Amino acid sequence: MQKMIVIQPRPRAWLEGSILQPYVSQYGEHLQRRRYAPGTQRAYMCCIAHFAHWLTQEGYRLEAIGQVAVMRFFSEHLPACVCPDPVRRIRHDLQAALGHLLEVLKAGGVVPQYPARNSAIEQELTRFDIHMRDVWGLADRTRRRRCKMVEEFLVEHVGEQPISMATVKAMTVRHFILGEKGRGSAAIAAIGATIACYLRFRSISGDRVSELKAAIPRVARWRLASLPEVLTDAEIDQLLSSFDQSFPSRLRAYAMVRCLIDLGLRSGEIVKLQLNDINWSNGTINLVGTKSRRADTLPLPVSTGAAIAAYLREERPTTANRAVFVRHVAPYDKPITTKSVVRAVLAGYRRCGWTRTGVHILRRSAASRLLRAGAPMKEIADILRHRSLDTSAIYAKVDLNNLSAVALPWPGSAQ
Repeated sequence: MQKMIVIQPRPRAWLEGSILQPYVSQYGEHLQRRRYAPGTQRAYMCCIAHFAHWLTQEGYRLEAIGQVAVMRFFSEHLPACVCPDPVRRIRHDLQAALGHLLEVLKAGGVVPQYPARNSAIEQELTRFDIHMRDVWGLADRTRRRRCKMVEEFLVEHVGEQPISMATVKAMTVRHFILGEKGRGSAAIAAIGATIACYLRFRSISGDRVSELKAAIPRVARWRLASLPEVLTDAEIDQLLSSFDQSFPSRLRAYAMVRCLIDLGLRSGEIVKLQLNDINWSNGTINLVGTKSRRADTLPLPVSTGAAIAAYLREERPTTANRAVFVRHVAPYDKPITTKSVVRAVLAGYRRCGWTRTGVHILRRSAASRLLRAGAPMKEIADILRHRSLDTSAIYAKVDLNNLSAVALPWPGSAQ
């Protein structure tokens, strides 16, 4: 049974006198299903009361509420807000509360689940996304990132006109990739690869884009030229020991870091782990829907399994979600995101007194440890789920003991 969320009379009157009134009870049920604390429920209800008051002042119709209205509220109203107290003006709370409101309105059919794709750009992005998925087999995250970048390019240089590469100049492509204020080499390489991917799609559609492709700036980058940073065995022990301290969600953080170090998993693979993916009897773990888009089975080390089991028994909240690692704060019943994995690792770095910022270093360290233990490159590639040995070959450069045995003296140095 839903408990009424009690708020002050004035915000309550704003809600009851607004177009949101039919959805107030549904909003309260939405928050309670996600097990938000009573204080958070009251704060969020006051936030949407503030939004409802603004909607009434602006004369909004129910069907006009959506992301655009929310953006107007934040950009135009909130900086100059003179609404009478008590009123919630904390931006973080307002953003969270209005995000839940849009979910409720979408479920009620007021706000469309997906934005309408009527413009030429939206239709073009749909075709591009389908081609990347069905023909090139690109992962969801890669497609989303590339579609967003191509959308920026088309909005800036095509607008709402029919899509035609004949109207795009080579210098325009070059300026977009380099940016007005100049971008770093990594950003130039990433944006250039995205635009090259889109131009390849347009060439398949019959456009002549050879001149545009030639205008894409190339970043000087020599394959395998640098040494990857890895942790030594002593540093790995220090990092794992940092989780002996007491802090919130300690067991979850420790189990995730063990997955990174012992199995070389990616952050996204940890997030996607399901309870059914772990075979406790056989001591294996199944990886499904990974970057390689195939199913893989890995042996589950005893230390890793023990860390996961301790988390499941002692810290994981009661939830219907089948993900191994779930949220510990409302909204419950949802898996964590990769940000939770990154925060756990970076917090461990800080406890060790390090200034490192990368999470992928743990995956490289897992491969380096295997190499130092004498594992063949094929075995390392299998554990990392690399399709090509060349991808795993980068880790051979960190086997300093074997490299020193074959290294020639520096010319002119003492023999």
